[in-house]
Amino acid sequence: MLNKSKNTTHFGYKTVYKEEKTTLVGHVFHSVAAKYDLMNDIMSLGTHRIWKRLTIQHSGVKPGHYVLDLAGGTGDLTAHFSHLVGENGLVVLADINNSMLQEGRKKLRNKGILRNVRYVQANAENLPFPDTVFDCITIAFGLRNITESNQALASMFRVLKRGGRLLILEFSKLESALLNKIYNIYSFQVLPFLGKLIAQDPHSYRYLAESIHVHPDQETLKRIMIDVGFYETSYINLTGGIVALHRGFKF
Repeated sequence: MLNKSKNTTHFGYKTVYKEEKTTLVGHVFHSVAAKYDLMNDIMSLGTHRIWKRLTIQHSGVKPGHYVLDLAGGTGDLTAHFSHLVGENGLVVLADINNSMLQEGRKKLRNKGILRNVRYVQANAENLPFPDTVFDCITIAFGLRNITESNQALASMFRVLKRGGRLLILEFSKLESALLNKIYNIYSFQVLPFLGKLIAQDPHSYRYLAESIHVHPDQETLKRIMIDVGFYETSYINLTGGIVALHRGFKF
């Protein structure tokens, strides 16, 4: 059993060395990539599509904009942004996990989305882009899987243009104690069962449930964003706080 130190971090409820977490998370998403979209629909009863639509609505993305869909996985947000930015804009779908990136590439190509999307395998902690490139950055359900989230937020801040915005869509803390009890039962009993039944991988979905519960709450994440340098930082709770959408600007 590892003791908590500056060299360790959480992987779900486990304490691991920081250099191990990226590899462990990688194994999770290599395992779930092929069933990721199906499981999202089943686990959220389709609600994740509403959450993502609200993210799009708060993005302010316009024709000609450059957008980074970070930890973009299978490309749900990228598909919408591709239509918004038009022929003169660009959407970069970036993910550290090659299996997820390939699923996204395949899905978007099947939809005929080709011209204004680029695919980049990248670690959010050290983004391989020049300074002040993007008008908008989104990261949906990815921040909690990053080892050094503060470093990743600083990297996002660096590559944003002045006046650009960051949107973080992430699981958070429920507003109701009763709903939280129900949600805990769902997270730790139903999710692993569905993971076993559909994806033949209950362990990955137990990790995903644990990672939600150790992720910072709404106010803590807001303060972290402010410390990194974001202004006019705010959040809105969705579905009673199951998910929160944080927004911050770079001036």
